[in-house]
Parts: sequence; C-alpha cells; structure tokens
Amino acid sequence: DSDLEELIVEIISANNRGVSAAKNVTSEPNWSFGQSFFFSSTIVTTIGYGHVHPLSEGGKIFCIIYAIIGIPMTFILLTALVERLLVPATWLLYWLNSKLGHLYQPFNIRVFHLAIIGTVSFVLFMVFPSLIFAKLEPGWDFLDSLYYCFISLTTIGLGDYIPGDAQDQPMRPLYKVCITGYLLLGLTFVMLILHLYNDIPQLNLGLFLLRGSETSPGDPERMRLSGTGGITPKYTQ
Repeated sequence: DSDLEELIVEIISANNRGVSAAKNVTSEPNWSFGQSFFFSSTIVTTIGYGHVHPLSEGGKIFCIIYAIIGIPMTFILLTALVERLLVPATWLLYWLNSKLGHLYQPFNIRVFHLAIIGTVSFVLFMVFPSLIFAKLEPGWDFLDSLYYCFISLTTIGLGDYIPGDAQDQPMRPLYKVCITGYLLLGLTFVMLILHLYNDIPQLNLGLFLLRGSETSPGDPERMRLSGTGGITPKYTQ
C-alpha cells in the first residue's frame, strides 16, 4: 500500500510538471511561455482554474503580489474598454428610438436594445467559440465547450475543462495566447451587458431594494443607483 501511495504521489508530481504518465511521453512544460501567459490571465481576471499553480515559496509570494497589482489594473482596462463600446451601443439605442419611439415606450425599447446586444454577444462569445473548441479539443462536444465558455466568462473557473492541455496539442503556446485574448474580450462584453442592464431603472435591483427603505430623497446611494446627480455617467438621456 505504501509503495502504491508513493507511486501515485510521483505520478501527480510528474503531471504537475508536464510529464504524462498515460502516454509515457514528456509534453510541453507547464511553465512554458504559452502556459505561463494563460495562467497569468486567469489570475488577473479572477477566473483561476487552479489546474496550474506555483510550487515554490518565491512563486507563491510573487503570485500574491502580482494578483494585488494585476487584478485592479485589469478591471481598469476592462472598464475603459466598456466605455469605448458604449459609444456604438448608444448610437444603436438612439437609432432604435428614432425608428420605434412612436410605437413603443422607452422602457420597451431599452429592453429590446439590451436583448440585441446580449444576443449578439452570446453568439459571438458562447456559440461560435463552443463550435471551435468542440472541433479543436479532443473529447469535447458542443455542450462541454459551451459549459467551459460559460464557466470561464462568468469567472466561476471550476477548472474541470481546460483548453490546450492535450499532450499532442498542435501550436500549444499560440493556442493559449489566443484563448487569453478570447477571455479578455469576452469579459469585456459581459461587463458591457451588465452596465446596460444596470442602466435601466426598472431592472436595477439595487434601486428597487432602496424604494422601500427609509432613506431621504437626496440620499447619495439612491442617487448613485438611479444614475442622477452626475455621480454615474449615463449612456442615455
């Protein structure tokens, strides 16, 4: 029993360093450029799959410092990208108002606007990538790929499905870099959808919860959630 346990420990240790016991071959090291780049992106985006982790004390300390600095910087970057995307999103809303304003209430138009952007984002960052992953990843079907995309873009990051970990994956470093770009762009659109959703007062849960509270009409938190008082920039009038 003790020999078996030692063998299992050795297999796990070897696998953590990129050695496959299943095929008796040495794959790309876990800390190659592509793998390290992918790992870094999962840290700063808080996805954190957990499939690769630092083993040395120095690596763990650096990971903590890197996360403290990198996570806020990434959030600032994504916020700036969302602000840029609000420009065409606002144009689309104005266009819908000009075409449908005489037929529907402003609330209905804004919900329709949100549905359009949400549907396009779902197709671009869930459906299409799922088809690609199902084609490239051995053993993944469409549902597995869709599940991975959802778990990743919601930053749940369970780590049960990781693209690019097959031992014979062609062009693995480039593949990992492309996945990193997909995750960053996908998270940007997720934040855009949440911003548009929150900007509709009737759908703003925080504002709804404050309606029954005993706050004054000029309460700063109420004004912030309602988007009045110049506290929060609005993309509509």
